[in-house]
Amino acid sequence: MSENSETTGPLPTGPLPTGAGPQGGTAPGPQPETLRFFGTTWVDHDGGYALRRAGVAAGSLAAAVASCAVLRFAFSGLAVAEIGTFLNILVVLMFAVCSAVAYRKTSQGFRSRPADPAREDTLRGLRTIGFVGSLLAYFVRSLREAPGEGLLRAEYETALARYTKRRTTRTGNPAARTARKAK
Repeated sequence: MSENSETTGPLPTGPLPTGAGPQGGTAPGPQPETLRFFGTTWVDHDGGYALRRAGVAAGSLAAAVASCAVLRFAFSGLAVAEIGTFLNILVVLMFAVCSAVAYRKTSQGFRSRPADPAREDTLRGLRTIGFVGSLLAYFVRSLREAPGEGLLRAEYETALARYTKRRTTRTGNPAARTARKAK
């Protein structure tokens, strides 16, 4: 969130068009973060939000199905190579475990920020191998809301409440209040 406390005026209820704020910039107060595939349409659910959400759900499901087809093709290549039952089972288990971890971590990322970003970086390779799990997490989350919308909405509303509280407590002329206290 970005805050601009130097200007006054009404609080924004959604994204403003370019040039709508003071001096042709943005509106005063916290600004919503953009969300992949949605921009800031998640704030007021406008600008084709429902269509975008349906597109994300359909796209992630189609990508997951296509990925499974590619993995099946690769697995059949291992079967043709006759590498053995043990390695076949090991490959299947590797993709299953990596997909489960990727699904879990992606789902958690929609609800809260990672406590340790360095640890998340170490899991990047595992999440890459389990890309099917990440795609399925996108699909499941997009059935309810835009992936990551709940987290960003909570942060945006908190920042907006803090901004509103700060603006209401700083009304009036501070010099006049000091003069009254001195009497």
